[in-house]
Amino acid sequence: MASRTAPAPASTASRPPVADGEVLLATTGLTKTYAGADGELPVLGGIDLDIKAGEIVALLGKSGSGKSTLLRCLAGLIPPSSGTVTYRGQALRGANPGTAMVFQTFALLPWLTVQQNVELGLEAQGTPLKERADAAVQAIDLIGLDGFESAYPKELSGGMRQRVGFARALVTEPDVLLMDEPFSALDVLTAENLRGELMELWDSGQFPTRAVVLVTHNIEEAVLMADRVIVLGSRPYGAIRETFDIPLPRPRDRQAKDFEQLIDAIYQTMTGRAKDTPRLADRAEPEPARRTLANTALPAASVDGLSGLAEILAQHANRCGIADLADELSLEIDDLMPLVDALDLLGLAVVRGGEMLLTPRGSSFAAADVQLSKTLFAQAALEIPVVKLIVTSLRRAADGTLRAGFFRDLLAHHYTSEQVTRQLETATDWGRYAELYSYDSASEEYRLDEPDETARGITA
Repeated sequence: MASRTAPAPASTASRPPVADGEVLLATTGLTKTYAGADGELPVLGGIDLDIKAGEIVALLGKSGSGKSTLLRCLAGLIPPSSGTVTYRGQALRGANPGTAMVFQTFALLPWLTVQQNVELGLEAQGTPLKERADAAVQAIDLIGLDGFESAYPKELSGGMRQRVGFARALVTEPDVLLMDEPFSALDVLTAENLRGELMELWDSGQFPTRAVVLVTHNIEEAVLMADRVIVLGSRPYGAIRETFDIPLPRPRDRQAKDFEQLIDAIYQTMTGRAKDTPRLADRAEPEPARRTLANTALPAASVDGLSGLAEILAQHANRCGIADLADELSLEIDDLMPLVDALDLLGLAVVRGGEMLLTPRGSSFAAADVQLSKTLFAQAALEIPVVKLIVTSLRRAADGTLRAGFFRDLLAHHYTSEQVTRQLETATDWGRYAELYSYDSASEEYRLDEPDETARGITA
């Protein structure tokens, strides 16, 4: 595994006073697998990682790379299948007492006030009422929520609700703060504001935690915040592909040459071509891994979006650089990547050395009328484990219908609750378009679209 360092800046930014380099969390040979119908399904394989005091570490990777699973192993919420997770040198035997977590979806209790939500962690630790109330007020003030102590979550904006999540995590003063895509549910301006305020607190030394681990899919966010960026690959299981050291001073200048070089290098690593290495087209292609529910997560890409991208590629003679596409569409590369991943996953396009090429199937899909495009999309979607699971299960059901909860339970063996929701949202969109199945949101039931499917000659 390689480690890269950008050129050292002329001056260094102030560091929090806790930056003594002590190893707080560590994993050795960490693997995670789940039992499936076809045997063991790998999610993480052989992760060796140290989290040291005074650093922010970003776990970066595409959907299905095991970022959130690794984070939950660090928190002690799920046990490893093999290998160890240690906190201050002691192997975990349950929840990690030195960590607290901030979730993407806020995870607030709606019947409790802001202050009551913040006090939850201290209450669980048995902290006396007066002491936990005082600590909660201090955390609320630190995170910019003073004045909202008696408000309920429904009265708050998304950004304010996430502030409650941060205050609740920080009030226990954990050694390590774990953050699972904490800004992805917020609008761009709110996320930028909250991200900036947190970094100001961190660099001021007021942040009541000694290290931070951030899960993100956003390259720029990782480089803006982290001291180290760990890039995880996803085939055939989550593994550390490369580590990037980020010694840039804070606040970081997005326009600086060193910043842009790091963005470019990490982007190339994530898309399959590391800097200064041969193009993928010049190397022997590795044998593709068998697709399973665990290693084939659906990217958050709508059919309209991926269809539009395929049509644009067709207008560029079936191939175009991903960075050029992002510029043409006025999108950040990170916003384009779910669509790129979707076309790749469906076999409609391939990524080679930062360039995207439509496959013959993808070219036909882009040029087809509505009915033919549905047929081609259905054939491609049935090769995706989640979609195939839904179709196969519905065919086995006596009346061709199943509740969404059935699929939630199956997916819960491989994904977090938030990930299960996103997987089913995408699978529902894809299956509806392909006329493989319908979904009734009122009854939360999937129904097999067998007549239309049979008419198109599609088999699972």
